[in-house]
Amino acid sequence: MKTGRNTSRLSGVGLALAGILALGVAGQASAADRPTRLDMQGAYPGAVHLLGTSPSSMTKRLETATDGKVRIRWHEPNSIVPPQEVFDAVSTGALDAFWGTPGDASNKDIAFTLFTSVPFGPTSLEFISWVRHGGGQELMDELYGRYNIVAMPCGVVASEASGWFRREIKSTEDLDGLKMRFFGLGGLVMEKFGVSTQSLPAGEIFQALQLGTIDATEFSTPSMDINLGFYQVAKHYYFPGWHQPTAMDVLAINKDVWDKMPDGHKVAVRMACDSVINEMLFEGEASQGAALAKMQAAGAQIHSWSPEVLGKFRAAWRDVEAEVGAGNDLFQRTRQSLEAYRKEYKLWRDLSSFSE
Repeated sequence: MKTGRNTSRLSGVGLALAGILALGVAGQASAADRPTRLDMQGAYPGAVHLLGTSPSSMTKRLETATDGKVRIRWHEPNSIVPPQEVFDAVSTGALDAFWGTPGDASNKDIAFTLFTSVPFGPTSLEFISWVRHGGGQELMDELYGRYNIVAMPCGVVASEASGWFRREIKSTEDLDGLKMRFFGLGGLVMEKFGVSTQSLPAGEIFQALQLGTIDATEFSTPSMDINLGFYQVAKHYYFPGWHQPTAMDVLAINKDVWDKMPDGHKVAVRMACDSVINEMLFEGEASQGAALAKMQAAGAQIHSWSPEVLGKFRAAWRDVEAEVGAGNDLFQRTRQSLEAYRKEYKLWRDLSSFSE
């Protein structure tokens, strides 16, 4: 009888444990099945080729791949918060996420600019490979982590054009006194030559050129510039885009929001970003030639900077790099990381490349 009573008690304990385990498993399953719903504001109008179309493409792919379990609603710039406030909105959790370039947060820390592009630096493939496999992501995690944000590569564009000018530029002396829309560290280089630079969103550049508020602008690649119509009012188009040999965009999510997402949803988000990077690389390369030919036919005059001018830009960049990096440990460590990676990568690049 004692044995029966003990067996009964053990059975009761076993049932209780089984119930607890079942509740735990159910809780895990419930967490994994919980839908993810985020609001994300973009940095570029949806009509802009690649930069505007890619974030919405990413959200559609993500929703399809997860059978609707992960939905990120993409919003046009300025539709939720003003562009200059979007970083703080994500940092505080007022907005779940944004899609744009790290350099937009240069007012927070100049080191952000290094995760968009580096003057006279690597092109798209080399830059992304450094971020993914050369230590760049870890440094980016450290920087964004200071602001309660998780950011991941989610887009990249081909080498940019150097800019549109209303008149021909034959030497760096011709730059003195010009008013030019410019983005990133390259703008500080241009200021060394007497250029007055200013930041303008994509949708305001054409009108500024047309009205003469600015004399010149840089924006992006030919396939994006053509849709903004710059060639209609500024006929002189310069290459190469020394200031941005590539430009990386990120999906940035409030860390508290990210930490609550199921692991499977996080993986799905990263995979969706990978697919957008591939799309932008392939489509970006494929679309430039046709855009250039169309603009040339419409009267655009394409120029290449002389070796002398490029040499002066490069020398000015070295000065700017030293000035902005002074006293900024993360800026310096990021530059050192990238340069070490490029030195190693050069061994492969030089052996594997050839000239026709």
